[in-house]
Amino acid sequence: MKNRFFSFLTFLLVGVVLNTNAHSVRESGAIGDGKTDDTTAIQDAVKRSGGLIQFPPGAYRLTRPIIIDLQKTGFVSLIGNGIARIIMEGSGPAFRFIGTHQGTADPETVNPKIWDHERMPTVHGLEIIGKNIEACGIEAIGTMQLTIRQTNIRECLHGIQLVKRNRNVIISDCHLYNNHGIGVFLDHVNLHQFNIANSHISYNDGGGIVVRGGNVRNIHISNCDIEANMSANAPPTANVFLDNQDGSIGEAAITGCTIQHSHKAPESANIRIFALGPPRSGDQPIRDGNITISGNVLSDVRFNIHLRQVRGVTITGNTMWKAYDRNVLVEDCTRVVLGSNVYDRNPRYGYGDGSDAKLGIAFRNSSSCILTGEQIVGTKSSGGGLVLQNCHGFIINGCSFLNCRESGIMLNKVTDSLITDCIIRNDQADFNYKPVNSTDSSQNLIKNLLIRTKK
Repeated sequence: MKNRFFSFLTFLLVGVVLNTNAHSVRESGAIGDGKTDDTTAIQDAVKRSGGLIQFPPGAYRLTRPIIIDLQKTGFVSLIGNGIARIIMEGSGPAFRFIGTHQGTADPETVNPKIWDHERMPTVHGLEIIGKNIEACGIEAIGTMQLTIRQTNIRECLHGIQLVKRNRNVIISDCHLYNNHGIGVFLDHVNLHQFNIANSHISYNDGGGIVVRGGNVRNIHISNCDIEANMSANAPPTANVFLDNQDGSIGEAAITGCTIQHSHKAPESANIRIFALGPPRSGDQPIRDGNITISGNVLSDVRFNIHLRQVRGVTITGNTMWKAYDRNVLVEDCTRVVLGSNVYDRNPRYGYGDGSDAKLGIAFRNSSSCILTGEQIVGTKSSGGGLVLQNCHGFIINGCSFLNCRESGIMLNKVTDSLITDCIIRNDQADFNYKPVNSTDSSQNLIKNLLIRTKK
């Protein structure tokens, strides 16, 4: 106990010593009463100080963005310690970080001036509230190792927006809440190495984490609570939306998150990945993908997972329920693996609300995919528990289909596929039920199925 006390005391003393080198925005004339326009004073603090800029307790009103030109300021950390509030009454971001990094994450491409002058701009412990319809939280251009932690952004257009080019971005322990745009927005940005963890991203009308266009690689989303980031009045989006129809996406991992709500939004999805890229023709391969979705809890949307024109996707160990259209919808994809996920129909969550979750799984125009160890229960989707349309080269092994409407498995224009060692059971009397409903399909091997139906 004594050692713990002295360690804590040392931590406090070190913090005091470090903060003696900080430049308080009060020293530049900021008042922090929530009424005075503190924009000029805070911009002056950035200009005069660089380094560690501290916001004492208070509410600091801004009427235009604070520009942090890292080439001029040098290293910058904005520190609020959880007790300072920024009120953004102008349009644009409360803080705009501008760096000059034009390389990659490869050390050989990083100009020495980045390490000596610009690396790791930091925001820690600030609350940013938008009071203008076009107010945003934080924007970054050309940064290397931008780090945002323990920051609360709400009632803005977008919470955090990354544009043009950035590298090695970390967002952790943040609350991005009740913004009318997007929580974390990768806006046509060239960005490799992006980590977001341990954050609460909820009630953002335009999506929780959205990648749109650009060139994005190595994106890691982990241990977050991401929910209700879709409005019934907004265009279709998702809690996590990698929307690279006019860009490219690859090497992404979404792991260990709770992602849910809201099924009343049009075409809502928990995880949606569109990677169409440039128009393809003939045998031109799908290039975007290499994605892992694992260990997540997903519920209460139209689609829990929706993939379009991606390759090399692993979906494993997730728990899904209350998908009002499909648990999983895969379109124009190749090399997708589903394994040992749970698709539940939990009566606690009340499915008799008029919409009635359908829960099924569907693959369309896809090839070389594997489903193994899946248990698909109580689906009400059209066609059956698992629907394959215009697909080839599938392996379906060791799966269980229980009480699925119309059929356990529906095959339409399916070729060169293997379905083995599955259980298909229907405990409800239905004379139109077909365990395997196959039409216009050929050259498939279907064997060792345990079928039980009630007539």
